[in-house]
Amino acid sequence: MNKLAILISGTGSNSQKICESCFKGQVDAQVVCIGSDNPDAKGLEYANQNNIYSFAVDYKKIISDYNKNPKEFKLPSDFDYKNINDKLVFCPVKDREKYIKTRAFAERKILDEILKFKPDLLVLAGFMKTLTPYFIDRFSPDSQNPRIINIHPSLLPSFPGVDGYGDTFDYGCKIGGCTVHFVDYGTDTGPIILQKAFEILPDDSIDDVRRKGIELEWQAYPQALKLFFEGKIKIDESDSKRKIVKII
Repeated sequence: MNKLAILISGTGSNSQKICESCFKGQVDAQVVCIGSDNPDAKGLEYANQNNIYSFAVDYKKIISDYNKNPKEFKLPSDFDYKNINDKLVFCPVKDREKYIKTRAFAERKILDEILKFKPDLLVLAGFMKTLTPYFIDRFSPDSQNPRIINIHPSLLPSFPGVDGYGDTFDYGCKIGGCTVHFVDYGTDTGPIILQKAFEILPDDSIDDVRRKGIELEWQAYPQALKLFFEGKIKIDESDSKRKIVKII
């Protein structure tokens, strides 16, 4: 059976829907582990209740340890600062060196946990940390066969970043939606697998927009995973300027 790993940061509602789809046989996969950057993530409780291996890597503590003594901070044995720095597209802080080093340290810990299970696919289900080239190159090195999937709360390429639904609402859009896409070095820039859209009515609040969006996310993620595990997704790189996902 196909093996699926999931990373979350909070309640894990998408993670729960994915697990339920696997339990029911709608997605031909077994969820082998659920991890988080937040030790208090409520989604980890669901994993424990359903006998799914769970773990947490505390990014905040890692950063705190680095700040105490940067020179003594132990990095992974395969860490190559120049390689990561050259590939890194997005850095949300001014201290690029600290960002790269602490992220690589945290990502090595995540890799050590999930690679024990040899998953076929990694799903980011509300995981609020961007993955650096250090992680991507080790888990999903083949651009023709990417193995990390994310869901974003907007119709990409519009409104990438943290608050897709909020940005959609604030801009006054008449249509909102969500996007399931592969993960690459950029921020929400990977090849798009599928999108689902909803109408934003004049009287809708931001809460209405978020509710409509998450309900579509619960449909979109299992649908995309089903396509992936059935081998129906192909990356077309015939256009040098972009990568297109074809459903075959």
